[in-house]
Amino acid sequence: MRRRRAQSLQRRRIVITRRREQAEGLRAALRRRGATVIELPTIALQPPRSWRRLDAALRRLREYDWVVFTSANGVEFFFKRLRTLGKDRRGLKSARLAAIGPATAAALRARGLRADVVPEEYRAEGLLKALGKERWQGKRVLLARAAKAREVFPRELGRRGARVDVVEAYRTVVPSASRSRLRRIFARRPDAITFTSSSTVRNCFALLGRGRARRALAGVAVVTIGPVTSRTARALGLRVAVEARPYTIPALVKGMDRYFGKSRR
Repeated sequence: MRRRRAQSLQRRRIVITRRREQAEGLRAALRRRGATVIELPTIALQPPRSWRRLDAALRRLREYDWVVFTSANGVEFFFKRLRTLGKDRRGLKSARLAAIGPATAAALRARGLRADVVPEEYRAEGLLKALGKERWQGKRVLLARAAKAREVFPRELGRRGARVDVVEAYRTVVPSASRSRLRRIFARRPDAITFTSSSTVRNCFALLGRGRARRALAGVAVVTIGPVTSRTARALGLRVAVEARPYTIPALVKGMDRYFGKSRR
C-alpha cells in the first residue's frame, strides 16, 4: 500500500499556486509520492490599504461577543497588528472564537487560543450551520478577513439579528515575480495544477490572461480544495478533475493519488 501510494505521482509534474510560505505541507506530500513540484505562487499577501477600521475594532475587542476567523492568514495579520498596537490576546477573554477550518484553528492554538467552534464543512455555509443554534439577536461579531471575500457569512448573521463588523485584515495580490516564470513552466505542459482558494485561480488567469490561461491549462488536471474554489475555476472555463473532500491539503493529495492511480490502470 505504501509503495503504491509513493508511485501514484511518480514522474508527474504538478504546479502548486499556493503562497510559498504556506506551501510546505503540500510540497512535501507531493514529493514523497514522487512528483516533480513546480512552484508558481499566484497569490501574495499585503497589509490593508488602511489600518483604520481594523485598529478601531482591535481597540474595542472586549465589546465583541464573537470573533470569527476565515483563514490562517487572517489570524496572522490580526495578531501582528494587535502586537503593533501594544495589545495582546487578553482582549479576547470575553469573546467566543470561531475558525472556518482546522488550519485556522491551529493558527489560533499556536497563539494560545482555542476555537469554540470549528465546522465539519470548512466554508461559510458550514460555519453558519455550526453556529445555527446560537442566539444572534443583538450580538456583536467581528469578522477579520481578506479585502475581497464572499458575503454569505456576514449577510446571514446580519439577517439573524447580529451586528457584524467586517474588517479588512489583509489583501491578496498577484505576485509580479511569477510572471517571468510562466513561459518557462508552461513550455512543457504539466500534468496537474492545484488551486487552494478562489484567489489562486483568479490570479492565475490575471497572470496569463483569460484566453491564454484556458489554452495553457487545456489537458492539465485541475485540482481544487473544495466547492467554492471549483465554482470559481468552472466560471473561468476550466474543467475540475479533482475536488478535495474534506477541504484540506491531505484530502487534496489523496484525491490526486486516486486520480492518477486510475490513469495508470
